[in-house]
Amino acid sequence: MADDSLQDFERTTFTHDGKTRDVFRQGTGPAVIVIAEMPGITPKVLEFARRVSAIGCTAVLPHLFGRPGHDPMGNGKARGVGYMLSSMVPACVSREFAVFATGKTSPVVSWLRALAAAEHERCGGPGVGAVGMCFTGGFALAMSVDDRMLAPVLSQPSMPISLTKKHKHSIDISPADLDVVKHRCAAEGLKVIGLRFKSDSFVPEERFQFLREQLGDAFVAVELEDDAANPEAVMKPHSVLTEHLIDAPGQPTRDALDMVLDLYRTKLLVNA
Repeated sequence: MADDSLQDFERTTFTHDGKTRDVFRQGTGPAVIVIAEMPGITPKVLEFARRVSAIGCTAVLPHLFGRPGHDPMGNGKARGVGYMLSSMVPACVSREFAVFATGKTSPVVSWLRALAAAEHERCGGPGVGAVGMCFTGGFALAMSVDDRMLAPVLSQPSMPISLTKKHKHSIDISPADLDVVKHRCAAEGLKVIGLRFKSDSFVPEERFQFLREQLGDAFVAVELEDDAANPEAVMKPHSVLTEHLIDAPGQPTRDALDMVLDLYRTKLLVNA
């Protein structure tokens, strides 16, 4: 797949607490914050964003790392791995991301919450949605302390890195933030969708078990077999909505995508 020019996206900036980042936006209607996986806003992430805008929402993509639109494997696997590392290493050492810590919300989530609030004011609707992917998977959960967040999706949430049993049986959110989300699930009927491949060591089974224990029936887990993954992808089964999606009716990954889009329709387009 070639690089994506993003010509059909509006490019703006958003500043909060002294930090300014580029933001790409497409569509009209209630906002869905699409937080890209490593190594950044790839063509596959943009394909997902276009699906979000096609249902009547505004897809909002904050640029956190990488080069927007770049296909990491467009110049071969070796260069792709190099590009991946060039995105990952700075993020892993940045104080904005809680990569190894358990029981901690990444500082960048404060910026994302502010972005979601601004997009809700801009786009209208009953609230906003979000999807975090891989490195950013847990961000959508931590953003849910804000009652404007109505449709959080955790796609292969991979932080904290699963070094120990404690790391595996956790996700990157502070106890205080988790308590707020648990209250919203119980009091408001908030639903949280989680997606993973069963064999994915980056997203261990224990992490989803932790979410079930904490959120109860409010956590909707989608766990897929390896043979559901797109065999043409370079990596082992991991990215449910992007690299490993088989975009054909009846495919488990397509069913997962449709479930996510249906969540946005149900929660955000109720008066459409």
